[in-house]
Amino acid sequence: MNVALPSALLLLVLASAADAQQSRIKDITAVQGIRSNHLVGYGLVVGLNGTGDGLRNAPFTQQSVQSMLDRMGVNIRGTQARTKNIAAVMVMAELPAFASKGNRIDVTVASMGDATSLAGGSLMMTPLSGADDLIYAVAQGQLAVSAITAAGKSEAVTRGTPTSARIPNGAFVERDAPGRLGPDTPLSLELRNPDFKTAMAIVDVINQFTTQRFKTPVAKSQDLKTVTLRVPKNVPAARLIAEIGDLTVEADVPARIVIDERSGTIIFGRDVQIAPVAVAYGDVTVRVTETPRVSQPLFKGETVVTSETAVSIEEKGGAINVLKGPTLQSVVTGLNRIGLKPSGIIAVIQAIKTAGALNAELVVQ
Repeated sequence: MNVALPSALLLLVLASAADAQQSRIKDITAVQGIRSNHLVGYGLVVGLNGTGDGLRNAPFTQQSVQSMLDRMGVNIRGTQARTKNIAAVMVMAELPAFASKGNRIDVTVASMGDATSLAGGSLMMTPLSGADDLIYAVAQGQLAVSAITAAGKSEAVTRGTPTSARIPNGAFVERDAPGRLGPDTPLSLELRNPDFKTAMAIVDVINQFTTQRFKTPVAKSQDLKTVTLRVPKNVPAARLIAEIGDLTVEADVPARIVIDERSGTIIFGRDVQIAPVAVAYGDVTVRVTETPRVSQPLFKGETVVTSETAVSIEEKGGAINVLKGPTLQSVVTGLNRIGLKPSGIIAVIQAIKTAGALNAELVVQ
């Protein structure tokens, strides 16, 4: 038995300054206020083949069934329903930006009770509300379950989650999504990764383009995350957003190392540098061997199984190596030359940071 760290994944992202890629503005920013909205509702799925909620274990399902039948003129109060073909579910959807009445959106359905599968069920008409408690859509339709379940008398196999399903185009939008893009609507671009240098690069590229295209600069940097836009006269806001969205800039990336110790994943930013430092690393392996022995008496007594334990310690490496990293490639080359595994690289990086020789931010997850 070896007591050592398990093998892990080593992932190094290499990118030099010369290899920096140009990114479209639409890919690294989002227009402030233009986003989707979450919708949620509570409903019932019917038509299940005996895989629904047990009404004794899910009283909310029984109350929902009673309320539904009351609205339809059927009175079952005072009776104990035993149906297993109904399940209480939560219905979720996203209302896209600028969605209007009559549009259709996808919905996701998830069981709330002890139903074992939603396969074959149909969602009854369910209103979907937003965070403001207003109804924006109504969902209904046949459920599509991608999970597979097979069971016998002694064994059952389930692949996926049969208590979750989707209804493509399962909801009609009944109220327009909030927010409209009018001529007087203030426009701002929000950077997905806030950075002052990237924000100024976006401002410069946009102003250079609009000065040639519309004879006036329109962009102004508000802070490291926001770039405000002034829509020129007689230019629709949608056209301005469309034309500047394809402009490209070089997004600046901070010098950062991200370490996930659970999986052994290591991500290096392109500007990571290490000051000259000497590194010695030793790999210690503890080996424990158990050998069973059987003690058999010749005449009287009991047969006893014993074991012999052998413990050995092996230490590898330990040579001193010098690391200095004016570029990311040289840093990675130096670490690989030492011959470290991911667990060793993580330990060395943390020690270099403690020594003050790592000129980058270290993020440990």
